[in-house]
Amino acid sequence: MIELKSPEEVAAMRVTGRFIAELLDDLAGRAQIGVNLLDLEMRARQLIEERGAVSCYWDYEPSFGRGPFRNVICLSVNDAVLHGLPHHHVLADGDVLSMDIAVAIDGWVADSARTVIVGTPRSDDERLVETTRAALVAGIAAARAGNRLGDISAAIGEICTSRGYLVNTEFGGHGLGRTMHEDPHVPNLGRAGHGMRLRPGLTLALEPWLAQRTSQIVYDPDGWTIRSADGSRTAHSEHTIAITEGDAEVLTAL
Repeated sequence: MIELKSPEEVAAMRVTGRFIAELLDDLAGRAQIGVNLLDLEMRARQLIEERGAVSCYWDYEPSFGRGPFRNVICLSVNDAVLHGLPHHHVLADGDVLSMDIAVAIDGWVADSARTVIVGTPRSDDERLVETTRAALVAGIAAARAGNRLGDISAAIGEICTSRGYLVNTEFGGHGLGRTMHEDPHVPNLGRAGHGMRLRPGLTLALEPWLAQRTSQIVYDPDGWTIRSADGSRTAHSEHTIAITEGDAEVLTAL
């Protein structure tokens, strides 16, 4: 079931989104050479507790996971791209770190992800990260009332494929609001002019993610961490948006 949000409900999600943007800014500034992923997890917990927010990840137990998720943020390094379990890993020069977080404030959810390069960047990593960001911008631009869901997917996919990347469609964007995952699913590749009609009040998380050389994925033994099948590096960008009468509003931007 797809639920359209009222202007007041979108405003409540905007509050959550701004908090997430501030939290990711804080963590991005701390993601330096020599910092442990567990320190970033603990900082995220501190900020969530201080704000009175609720983690959407804690105790999350979907069919693909192995046991409940007992962290508040996904931290994925290098060839890991989605659902990375925070663990003892000291960030090194050149590491590519994707941070993905969803929280609720007063019962309303927002979800966002950002990839940063620690220390000295490699040019191919910079291109990969920038492509996910450009694809996200394109998807947001296509998210207009009267367009169709496939227009968003097509816009995201066009940026990725035109730059030579392969797109995985197993995991993508999604609706959200009272819960972290609601209908509809938003693939990162699709056909323009197809799918449901976009209407004001629809709230979506758009999240293009890519690996350097493959669209295939593998899981770690932990049942959560998803990696590129060939070990190539990855990147992930995500915003929560609301469809309006005009341009989509990005709820997880400062």
